[in-house]
Amino acid sequence: MKRVLTYGTFDTLHFGHIRLLQRAKKLGDYLIVGLSTDEFNNIKNKRAYHTWEERKFFLESLRFVDLVIPENNWEQKIEDVKLYHADVFTMGDDWEGKFDFLKEWCEVIYLPRTQSISSTEIRKIIQEN
Repeated sequence: MKRVLTYGTFDTLHFGHIRLLQRAKKLGDYLIVGLSTDEFNNIKNKRAYHTWEERKFFLESLRFVDLVIPENNWEQKIEDVKLYHADVFTMGDDWEGKFDFLKEWCEVIYLPRTQSISSTEIRKIIQEN
């Protein structure tokens, strides 16, 4: 079984997120999503619209997501790769090169983002209304 690992906040879940997760799943047989906790988002000066539990529920509802784990800090990625026996680590291409240090333990693939949609833009629209 080929295991794929990715991370994100996945707030205001949208078409771009779903396409990214679907393409991540196609890289293997089992997709693990590290979901940023509310506490970790605070450290990153980021506030999610939905709670961690709500965002986890959304992700678990997608047929191509097999497991959702908490992302508590930047440093846990090496340990997660080892713990979950990840064969592939993937992120959006806006992170290109940032996770190459994981190549010692698994294949690292950066996937293209969906153009013309972003969580930042969705949050702006919500705040304006």
